[in-house]
Amino acid sequence: MQRLGLSQSLQQKLSPQQIQFIKLLQVPTAELENRIEEELEINPALEEGPHEEQDTPEASVDNQEEVNQDEQSSSEGEVDIKDYLQDDDYGGYKSQSDGDDEEDRDLPIATSSSLHENLSTQLGFLGLDDRQYAIGRQLVGSIETDGYIRRELESIVNDLAFSQNVETNLEEVEQILKKIQGFDPPGIAARNLQECLMLQLERMDTGKDVDVIVAKRIISECYEDFTKKHYQKIQRKLDLDDEEYIKDAIDLIIHLNPKPGGEVMTGMVKNQYLIPDFILSNNNGKLELSLNSKNAPELRISRSYTEMFKAYDKGDKKDKKLKEAVTFVKRKLDAAKWFIDAIKQRQHTLMRTMQAIIDFQYDYFLEGDETKLRPMILKDIAERINMDISTVSRVASSKSIQTDFGIFPLKYFFSEGILTDSGEEVSSREVKQIIRDLVSTEEKSKPFSDEKIEEILNQKGYNIARRTVAKYREQLNIPVARLRKEL
Repeated sequence: MQRLGLSQSLQQKLSPQQIQFIKLLQVPTAELENRIEEELEINPALEEGPHEEQDTPEASVDNQEEVNQDEQSSSEGEVDIKDYLQDDDYGGYKSQSDGDDEEDRDLPIATSSSLHENLSTQLGFLGLDDRQYAIGRQLVGSIETDGYIRRELESIVNDLAFSQNVETNLEEVEQILKKIQGFDPPGIAARNLQECLMLQLERMDTGKDVDVIVAKRIISECYEDFTKKHYQKIQRKLDLDDEEYIKDAIDLIIHLNPKPGGEVMTGMVKNQYLIPDFILSNNNGKLELSLNSKNAPELRISRSYTEMFKAYDKGDKKDKKLKEAVTFVKRKLDAAKWFIDAIKQRQHTLMRTMQAIIDFQYDYFLEGDETKLRPMILKDIAERINMDISTVSRVASSKSIQTDFGIFPLKYFFSEGILTDSGEEVSSREVKQIIRDLVSTEEKSKPFSDEKIEEILNQKGYNIARRTVAKYREQLNIPVARLRKEL
């Protein structure tokens, strides 16, 4: 039996302005300019440039919610032109920043050809007929950015039939693939790492180089043992008396390129320059923080849109078409104001968060000594600036800072705490550095196991378990002891 009933519940929803702020907060400096350009394109009421009459004082972040609520409530009633004819708070906006170099606004553009362009050029030199060339293009298009073809050839045969109307078979596709695998860079178009390594070794094979011959046998006959570093098994399987043959061949293999596609730039993208969001300088022992100048766009409300309200004020208020036009303009002006507010709030939040991090890790930022990093989690900073942990997380996950000793992502300064025998809490980063040093100085023929590293750390006074050692080792991208072993 169905029944109808009423129930009350409280729900918390984000306003459009809050959503816009959250999205802008996540955007790193390198992408902020593109985001502003997008907004300028879709909103003609927003312009870039200084205010024509006077600079605008910055709005307080504390009354941001009150301003947004007033704007939202006014949008639901009649159009009040006074808010727009006398609104100087949004005439122009240029926040304080470090420097004002227009020359720094453009990132250099990569002019190198892409991987697929490079391969397509080589494909044109094979002298294939139209049918074969179509197959070759399909294969080249299936090559991923690291240089591998991971799509099954049977699927590529089907792709050619359905999308290109080219009937072919597995054997023909395989033949053309072999030709493409002869392209530069060596190892390109391999279907797995084993084939990639073999393709590179075949380029070196002159029939006389013993190291190459042994290396090819290792990859073709003992590949699984090679990946597990079972060198003695390899030596027995290949029936080699001299251990030096294995050692030299292994050395040759590990210097091959496992990602041949990485040698050619993926085209028409900007070079990967790391642009810091913050700049920290040490001025005679005083730390001075500033935002990157790219975080300080000059934005203003369009003067021509404001003039439209003046015309409406003098015109017939009962004209339906005129009123509809003014309502449209009002929506655009509201959106422009909200966007400028979000930019202001973004900068204020960034500076508050970064300053709190600097205050927490002050000793580290003075000298750059990694051992002086204190254990710090998101909650520590959130409590200091009285903001939600999710806000701090958005700032820390995508921002970086330039210091006198390098550029670091903000995530670098967050770490867990480890207790010592004396009861002192130290950063897990300090423990990771010790693990890194132990591995770099270990005897490569007898690398330290996780249990041995745990024992050494415990002797040094760090209360740490083996599973934690394994976790930190994996975070440092250090393989297990068996895979670090060398002959």
